[in-house]
Amino acid sequence: MSTREITVENFETTITENPIVLVDFWAEWCGPCLAFAPVFEGASEAHPDVVFGKVDTEAQRELAAGFQITSIPTLMAFRENIIVFSQPGALNAAQLDTVLLGVKALDMDDVRAQIAAQGAANNGE
Repeated sequence: MSTREITVENFETTITENPIVLVDFWAEWCGPCLAFAPVFEGASEAHPDVVFGKVDTEAQRELAAGFQITSIPTLMAFRENIIVFSQPGALNAAQLDTVLLGVKALDMDDVRAQIAAQGAANNGE
């Protein structure tokens, strides 16, 4: 599967309609972003069960601001509508594969329980 362009218009449906989505926040002028692009594209071919999306931070400033992107490339992984990974910096193919395998291996019931517990702690419960 090749990568798809993510925009404000299709972001929510992309995240909600796909179990795992990997998003690359990038810009055309960014050297590390351009170096990471073939790695990201290659991983999209190796993991057809994952949706790979790219957000051009110049064209999609609202999305970049909403996720507080201050350094690019930034990679985010969503699983079942939850951000489970977010890290700035380009990865090599082995590192990206490790991230993907980790995201796929998550126990999402446990993740949701941890989020609920953290929310309760933040609310003083």
